Amino acid sequence: MTLNEFKKQYPFHVERHIEWADMDAFQHVNNTQYFRFFEKVRFDYFEQIGFARSMVEQQIGPILASTQCRFKLPLSYPDTIVIGTCITDLQHDRFLMKYGVYSLQHERLAADGDGLIICYDYERGEKAAIPSEVLAGMEAT
Repeated sequence: MTLNEFKKQYPFHVERHIEWADMDAFQHVNNTQYFRFFEKVRFDYFEQIGFARSMVEQQIGPILASTQCRFKLPLSYPDTIVIGTCITDLQHDRFLMKYGVYSLQHERLAADGDGLIICYDYERGEKAAIPSEVLAGMEAT
């Protein structure tokens, strides 16, 4: 997969440098860091579509129900990665975020995964419909 193909598959993406502290004793990026990469792109996306604002104003926001990662290539310092996401399986109260991590040094996909996001009313402690302004943000992105 080329970088252009990656960006088409994951239209929302951010770039990040691999840091020395990301690595473990085996001299590659620790597996837990990939979930942090997913978290980074997820919350940047949420800010972009207004989910962070909805959380502050209405106490309605996202909650991660499940997540997984498939490791395809060990990453190490130094490298720059592009972390991408896209939305699939959109329903009234949930959606699936697919993630990808692309290594610029290796010019290939290093990992992919997904996360099931549930829209949650934090004040009531129950699921909620995705706010219309968040859906509009998703469509615009």
